[in-house]
Amino acid sequence: MGAILVVYKVFPEDIVANFDPLKEKIKAILPEYSSIEGWGTEDVAFGLKALLVQIRFPEDKTGIVEDFESALTKIQGVSQAEAFNIRRTSRD
Repeated sequence: MGAILVVYKVFPEDIVANFDPLKEKIKAILPEYSSIEGWGTEDVAFGLKALLVQIRFPEDKTGIVEDFESALTKIQGVSQAEAFNIRRTSRD
């Protein structure tokens, strides 16, 4: 069975020097059967950086991508989160 790979861009409410606490909060809300495939950052403007997180979701779970995005926006300190790269993969 295939999987869905999604890269989310998570915008903090303010300038963040260390994303480790936010990463831990994201790991805590990770849905069952999903895994974090990688992390990154992207410069936004004026010292503000966005956290990038790539998640592998099972292909057969309906609504899991949207539900996770909604949960991301509810994390304290997150102003916005968006899925900006979604692709299907045949590898598990």
